[in-house]
Amino acid sequence: MEQPPQQRPGAQMVTTTSSSFIASFSPAGASTLAYDREFLRTAPGVLMLAEIVLGLLVWTLVAGTEYFLYPAFGWVMFVAVFYWVLTVFFLIIYMTVTYTRIPQVPWTTVGLCFNGSAFILYLIAAIVNASSVTNEQNGHNYNSWAASSFFAFVVTFCYAGNAYFSFISWRSRTSQ
Repeated sequence: MEQPPQQRPGAQMVTTTSSSFIASFSPAGASTLAYDREFLRTAPGVLMLAEIVLGLLVWTLVAGTEYFLYPAFGWVMFVAVFYWVLTVFFLIIYMTVTYTRIPQVPWTTVGLCFNGSAFILYLIAAIVNASSVTNEQNGHNYNSWAASSFFAFVVTFCYAGNAYFSFISWRSRTSQ
């Protein structure tokens, strides 16, 4: 019979879903590898998946052009790639339930700071992207830049939604 996980005094547990099913795989003599199957069915999980897919579209649409000739698109590339990598990192942490193994990290605060900063910087990048798209510039880049601008705004709204859910989670943690 498997023992329930022991929690140290003062440690915080992060709950990503209200009814989360966690599958544990434990070969003999190895540490437990957990996988949260239900995370992608929650609103934060769906938004995180949308951020990854749409963020990938943003930076690939810009990367396929001569963006390096225009400093504004360099900023858009930096924000898009930086937050895409970090979002993939956080998805892996949430899917593998790694946050339960590192209770010293205030995960609700980290999530709030991450999603809040992603929202603000992506909003700035989306505005810069949209304002830099002109038809007079290199004509064959116009469609890619216009599409990347649209998707940058969609990703911004996804990060805003996740920032809202992170704030709700953070507020419920601080009020306990």
